[in-house]
Order: sequence, then structure tokens, then C-alpha cells
Amino acid sequence: MIAFQQKILNSIKCFRKQWPLFSNSERTTVCGADCMLMVLQLSMAEVNKQHHGDFTVSLSDVVETWKYLLHDKLGLSPDMEEPENYADQKKAYHTFLANSNMLDVIDICQKCYELALVTENESIAPVQLLEFISGIMNVPENNGSDTSTPSTSVNRQDQENVKMTLLARKLVYSYLSLLVNSKNDLALAHILNVPDRGLGREAFTNLKHASQKRKMSIFLMATSFIRTVELGGKGYATSLFDPLRGHIKGLTNFVNFIDKLEEIVGEVLDPRIAGGRILSTVKMHLIKGRSNGDPFCRAVEEVVQDWDLKIKNIIDSQHDVLTASTTGFSPARPKLHSINHGTVYCGRDTVKVLLVLLDEEAANPPTQNKAELLYGDENLTLFGITSVLTLFRSPLQSRGSSPKPHRQRIQESMDEKKIKMKQPSIKSQFACTYKDGLSERKCQHFFKSSMHPAPKQLLKDECLTEGMNSCLDIPALGTISENVHRNRNETEMGKLSCQPRNKNSRNEQMNLSDDKIICDKESELPLPKNAKRPKVSNNPQKKLDSKVGAGKSSRTANKNKLIAGQAKLTHFFRL
Repeated sequence: MIAFQQKILNSIKCFRKQWPLFSNSERTTVCGADCMLMVLQLSMAEVNKQHHGDFTVSLSDVVETWKYLLHDKLGLSPDMEEPENYADQKKAYHTFLANSNMLDVIDICQKCYELALVTENESIAPVQLLEFISGIMNVPENNGSDTSTPSTSVNRQDQENVKMTLLARKLVYSYLSLLVNSKNDLALAHILNVPDRGLGREAFTNLKHASQKRKMSIFLMATSFIRTVELGGKGYATSLFDPLRGHIKGLTNFVNFIDKLEEIVGEVLDPRIAGGRILSTVKMHLIKGRSNGDPFCRAVEEVVQDWDLKIKNIIDSQHDVLTASTTGFSPARPKLHSINHGTVYCGRDTVKVLLVLLDEEAANPPTQNKAELLYGDENLTLFGITSVLTLFRSPLQSRGSSPKPHRQRIQESMDEKKIKMKQPSIKSQFACTYKDGLSERKCQHFFKSSMHPAPKQLLKDECLTEGMNSCLDIPALGTISENVHRNRNETEMGKLSCQPRNKNSRNEQMNLSDDKIICDKESELPLPKNAKRPKVSNNPQKKLDSKVGAGKSSRTANKNKLIAGQAKLTHFFRL
């Protein structure tokens, strides 16, 4: 087992030396067996959401697809049928790794073999790599990854200590991984709320949606938001309706802590001192507010001591390799004569040491208990830890019936009020005219037809000589009880309506089919014979214009009068 792990580490070292052949970034992190399985679970849940609407997946489906994926990537013929939607799941798996700036162990080993970066003795057979990643190979008891040991040989206290150690290693590993690779969304999901910052599922979901909208990593989205809040002016202020505004305190705490770790990397030149200080800062941050006798505190201290010793061994081994490679050559290294040596290369050696440390963790055997790895342990909820699948699942599933935003609902209600305020004003224009109950539809039709009335004189000449129907260009209706007697002389009718009258003359009368209708000369509304005429203002009227020859009423009387010709049109519609 140890010899096989060393072969995997040799392939990863070749990848670090020739990283431009594999990736576009020097800080690309390696995805181990456990990380590969969690990424596959998230990819399957995302595909299920696209096809079925639920961001979830069962353990049996994950294990079945996991076996098929390993055989497919290693070029081995699987003894099972292809899972449903496997092509979409595989595509989502590689997309997640690419967006997180990660490469899995299988891709690195295969790429090194194709490019002949490893010798035949160090090459890894696909079957052996399949057995290692699947967990078929025997795992040492002191590794801490075998949690399936019978309870008869290990008591409950020892099992709790093993779980605390695994949890501490995962958290410290995630902090270092995010420090090196800020695009690692999986590492951020593990440590966003550890220790408790009030950043639960809702905060993670809001960050995830905002990052997807802006097409950036979750950590970069959180950093951009906090920088905007702290340094942005009026033109760069965040919206009041931004869902991230409710998590400013927790996000500020998280971003400032990562900034503190980055400051150590950039300011301390010695990687040995910088690595030890980073581990010490992470330890104090994790155990803050806990007692010294807490099992979690003891587990964190053990992990930090172990990794501090590993950093020292890595630096010593790199120093020995560097000394052996420079024997017989000029001691002048290119980086010693580069411009701004302190700025360009400041922290680069520390990052390289941390990458080697993370590579060693990625080469470890997988966890045997898949259920606890993928779906979390109920005993760890007290630490503010939630399973990755639960974090990436939105708290509220969108099924098309979600309420509209509050701002949009307020705007719609204001628009409705404006419409209601306009409607009575339209009705009131006819309320004073049509007092005998004409329908609203007839009123609107009449209003449209009389928007542009003919001149006053033209209406008097045409309407009174040709009749009401000819004024509207409508053929005469012979079935309307002959109300307007056609045998009556039209000229006499014109005389009755067009004779000039004095100031105090009364309204003349017309007999239409034995019904006496009182008509004003100025085209007032005709009323039935028994109907009472509305009162007219008694204000004094102005004198008639001598040139026109027709009397005009005062300003107050004009308001109560209708448009020229409107009374006869109204009478026609009544008929």
C-alpha cells in the first residue's frame, strides 16, 4: 500500500514540474478519491434536478455510477449497464472540476503515462488504480480512514476520537486548499460556517446563486461583495434588495480571516516559518471558545502538530534535491537576478510547500464509510457542519409558484390604483349628460363618433335639411315608427328650428309621433314631455354678436351645453 501511494505521489510530482501541460494555473489542486466521489454526487444531483426537478440522489445510485465512472475513465470494460443520464453526469463532473481548478488522480496518472513523464517501473496499471480508489486494497489501521472496524475491538470512545481526527483533518485541509486555490467551491462548503459565523444553508445558497449569475467562484463572489460594502462609494453601493446584505457580518468575518492567512503567505519569506504560522492561526480559529479538554480541540492540535512536522520534512527534502541538482553548475539562479525579487516571488515557495502537503493528503486511501462521507454524521451537527449535498441544495425548491419579489408586488399595486383613479373621471364626463340610463357601451361609442364634430354652421345646414340619418351617413330606418314624419315638409322643420329668437323667448315644440319633445335651439338634450328640465344658472348673458346673428350664452351656461349637433345625434340613438 505505501509503495503504491508513493507511485501516485511520483505522478503528482511530475504533474507539478510540468503543470503547463495539464492546466492553466500553477495552483491547480489534486482531487483525491473522497473528493472525486463527492463531486460525482453533486453532479448527479444537479442532473436529477434538470430532469426531475429535485436536487437529490440516493446512495445506491451514487455507488453504482461511481463504479461505472471508474471503469470508464480507466478504459476497463464494466460488468454493468450504463446508468441513466450517465453522459450528462460525466459532463457535469468534469465541468465542476474545471470550474474549481482541480484535476482528479486518474487524469493525472493517465496524462503522465501518455507524456512519458514517468518510467515503466513507476507507471501504474489501471486495475491497481481501480482497486486503490475503490478501497479494495487493504487499508492500514493507523491511517484512520477505516471506520468499519467492528465495535468489539474498538470501544465507542475510540470511535469518537477517530471521527474527531478525521473532521479536524478535513477542516484544516479545506482551509489550506482554499488558501492555495480560491476557486475550490468544495473546500469552501466545508469551512464557510466552521466555526459558527451564522452562514448556514440560506447564506450558502445566496452566494451560490450570485456566483452563478456573475460566473465566478463562490469565494471570489463573497470577496467582491465585502470589498464593495467596505470600500465602494455611492456609485458602487450594493442594492437594498441584495440577499447577501443579511449576511454581511458572517461574510466579513470569513473573508477577513482568509485575508489574514494570505498576508502571512505574502509577508513571511521563510516557508518553514510561514507554514507553521498559518497552521497555528487556523488552529486558534477553530478552537476559539472551546475548552482545552474538548475532544475536538485535542484532535485539531494533533493534526496541526503532524502537518507542521510534514512541512519541515518537505522543506528539508526540497533543499536536498535542490543541492544535488545544482552541484557542478553556477550558483546563480535565474530568480536571484529577477526584477523585484521580493515582490514577484514573495510567498511562492510557501505556496509550493502547501501544495506538496495537499498532494500527500490527496494520495491517501479513500474512506470506507461512504454514507458518512456523502451525507454527514448526525453527531457533527453540533459543530455547525452540514453535508455538502444539503448545502448545495436550495432551501426553497422553485416549482413555478414562488411569490413575486416584494418590490414588484408594490409596483403592480400602485399601477392598479392609478388605473382605478382614472376610470371615474371618464365616466363623470357622461354622468351629467346621460341621466336617463344609457348603457356605458353606447356612451363610449357615441363619444368616439363625436370626437371631431363638424362645424356648427355645416351641421345646421345639412342636418336640418337632409335629416338625421343623412347627417350620420346611415340609410333611413323605416321601421322606427315613422317618428320623423317623412311626409312633413323638411323646409318647415328647418324654419321651426332655425328661426332667430329673442333673449327671453321660450323653447319651441315639435310633435314627433304624438310625443311632445322640447328642443332648445342651441342643440340641448331633448327631454320627455313629463321630465323636468334641470335648472340653469341665472347669471346675466352677454349680448349677441351682430355679425353672426346667433345668440351665445354666458361662460357658465356654455359649460352646461352640449356640442353642436349632439342633441339630435343622441335623439337618433334613442330611437
